[in-house]
Amino acid sequence: MNSESHLENPEHNPNGNEFLNQMQDNPRNQINLSKFNLIFSIATFLLLTIGIVYAWGPITQYRNTDPKIDGYVQPRSIADLVELVQNSTVSITCEFGLEGEYELGTGWALDIETDNESEYPTALVTNYHVIENCLSGKGKLFVEALEGEKFPAVIDNWDAENDLAVIATKLKLNPLELSQNNPNPGYWVMAVGTADGYEGSIAFGNVLNVTDTEVLITAAISSGNSGGPLVDNEGKVIGTNSWSAAKEQYNGAMSLDAMCIGIMKCEGKTYWNWD
Repeated sequence: MNSESHLENPEHNPNGNEFLNQMQDNPRNQINLSKFNLIFSIATFLLLTIGIVYAWGPITQYRNTDPKIDGYVQPRSIADLVELVQNSTVSITCEFGLEGEYELGTGWALDIETDNESEYPTALVTNYHVIENCLSGKGKLFVEALEGEKFPAVIDNWDAENDLAVIATKLKLNPLELSQNNPNPGYWVMAVGTADGYEGSIAFGNVLNVTDTEVLITAAISSGNSGGPLVDNEGKVIGTNSWSAAKEQYNGAMSLDAMCIGIMKCEGKTYWNWD
């Protein structure tokens, strides 16, 4: 037999389409194919269902622990939050006296009007006791960003009763945002400052309670932290670190409500609505 004619004979060498047609023409093959398709569809549905069930819990948990809606949880990224706040925080030194005396504290940038903003465009919030010895030209005031150079600063406004002050400097910093959420007990907080001279120090804790003008916190506060920002889990300011207790297991920050009394214009008597 001629080999070429043998290859062209469809009875001896059916091509793919002819073979498939033969399979489809066979009723038994059609039944088997239908069963396979049904089993494959059911298996696919079951796998998708199981995947959704297992994924639903983590997705719901992730949504329910969003710092934008839950003040009790920690930030999505603590590292990013630390960097954000540190970049808007400075060390403050008030040098006074004849023997090189000085007061060390911290300050944080805020978008607020000052009387010296044309020459000193950056406004900083700090504690009154940090700059007290530099009032009336009695000393020299300097600010220093994290591992940066010193810049002179001037005192713009103060509220001695609530231990708050506003100073201004030429050092350019991004201002921090103020929190719109009332600091309820249990909320996550972070205190930033120059604790005992260590620039950029960080302490975590929670809101213990609040008073008319103070936020009581479990975060550690040391000498040098005074005037630093107390922020929530979004990096927004809720107060200015002010004092540490000698015996009690909590410390204190002057709240945004206290800022409304003497150093910041607010729509009402308080910054937050407590109704």
